[in-house]
Amino acid sequence: MIRAAIATVLTLLALPAHAIEIQDVTSPKGIKAWLVQDDSIPFVALDIQFKGGASMDAEGKRGATNLMTALLEEGAGKRDSTQFAQAVEDLGARMSFDVDDDTLGVSFRALSENRDQAGDLLAMALTQPRFDESAVERVRAQVQAVIRSEATDPNSIAAKELAAQAWDDHPYATSLNGTQESVAQLTRQDLVAAKNRILARDRVVVGAAGDISAEELGPLLDRILGGLPEQATAPLPDKAELQLTGGTTVIDWDSPQTVVSFAGPGIGLDDPDYFAAFVANHILGGGGFSSRLMTEVREKRGLTYGVGTVLATGLFGQSWQGGMAGGNDTTAEAVDLIRQEWGGMADGVTEKELTDAKTYLTGEYPLRFDGNGRIASILAGMQLIGFPIDYINTRNDKVEAVTAEDVSRVAKRLLDPANLRFVLVGRPEGFDATN
Repeated sequence: MIRAAIATVLTLLALPAHAIEIQDVTSPKGIKAWLVQDDSIPFVALDIQFKGGASMDAEGKRGATNLMTALLEEGAGKRDSTQFAQAVEDLGARMSFDVDDDTLGVSFRALSENRDQAGDLLAMALTQPRFDESAVERVRAQVQAVIRSEATDPNSIAAKELAAQAWDDHPYATSLNGTQESVAQLTRQDLVAAKNRILARDRVVVGAAGDISAEELGPLLDRILGGLPEQATAPLPDKAELQLTGGTTVIDWDSPQTVVSFAGPGIGLDDPDYFAAFVANHILGGGGFSSRLMTEVREKRGLTYGVGTVLATGLFGQSWQGGMAGGNDTTAEAVDLIRQEWGGMADGVTEKELTDAKTYLTGEYPLRFDGNGRIASILAGMQLIGFPIDYINTRNDKVEAVTAEDVSRVAKRLLDPANLRFVLVGRPEGFDATN
């Protein structure tokens, strides 16, 4: 599964060094942030990320962090859900909360003239959420509707089965939504406990961009985050060890098409071969219509509308995965082609493939590095991943330094088709229930 905050950084980062200056800010209370100041518009954006995300669910409480996160904007302090939303709207501010298995994220946008008042509202949401019974029951019902929907969606079924096989007893192995049963049993006390397991100053990273100086940002950080506990009440989860073995799992589903999910060993961001794998992934399946898989599976044979791969690089574990959908009668051919192309990367790439990949990967990103919200998100993500503050200056050089030999080496190391696990949801011809 793809980790949202990390995926954003890896998808967007590559601004030329001269185009951005990042300031390292520490608030009076010791809260750190990275800032890109831009006074051209009277507007500030913060992206706040708390490490751990839904992986912080207590044993037997799967879904608690997800439900808690959805309730943070449903009233705080003396304001109920409606009153809180009206107060935010009256200030022309925006704040939203989301969670994945790696992080709980907070997006904050405010006009410069209202940023302190808006910051007070955000602080209240983080430190004094109400968790009113009416709001809990309404949001609980929404979550349970999502769980029911996922149970009838072949893409969700495939993803869940692949995750279950990949991650054993780690939280990555199960849906952050929880189950109908686990969500039904969550109490207000469970939600308070979930908040305290993750919303703390020792878990937070902050990116800021817009009309605010370093001297002004420090007090704003303390205003918003200073009331949080210094430490969370539970440790971060252990690293996840990938448990996948090669082979195929078939889940019977009455459909003329089969959904195909597949995964094998991934690579960490701190691995010396990471950028070689990054380029290799683009050539194999991450480069859209220019990728080998799209060429062989779609363009030459018309077996699918689309097929792709991604380096799924989470804070606690990594995999190299992909997916597609195709007719039941052609799925076996498509699976064989994916295996062939997966293993064929070790035989090397052409100079044109390498040059085209590096040209795209170094040239396309600056076009997406726009807006204070995007910049704040990237700055937070860089800190979350552990990139140095000068990463933007060196990132493209690392991509450019990748050679064909590097790609071949990392492919030999990771892209062994014997280690590739497929999960097929449908009625594909030529497969038993489990192979």
